[in-house]
Amino acid sequence: MPEKSRLRRTISKWASTEDQHARDLRRTYAHTGVQRIADAPDRDRVRLRGTLRTVTLRPRGGVPALEADLFDGSGTITIVWLGRRRIAGVAPGRSMEVQGRIGQHDGQRIMYNPRYELIP
Repeated sequence: MPEKSRLRRTISKWASTEDQHARDLRRTYAHTGVQRIADAPDRDRVRLRGTLRTVTLRPRGGVPALEADLFDGSGTITIVWLGRRRIAGVAPGRSMEVQGRIGQHDGQRIMYNPRYELIP
């Protein structure tokens, strides 16, 4: 039984760390003119800030496409640059601001070819 309680404490600690990280990101990216990903409306021009969680190369219809998941503590959106294999500075853990329109693809929120700015 002590094994299970130790495991529960460890899992609880991980969960609280993840929650704290999300709260910290929401606080960091709270900025005038920038919307939270969870609150950003579809099909309207939006400006979002967050941290890239993953960056992958996934061809779409035979065309190279660089995909990245942007997370701001409130939600995640997939950013896609069509015709690109890589972009200098775009890597997991990097903070960035994007501007564009949010759409839906296979039930997932997505933004194609946004304007972007890397944040140091």
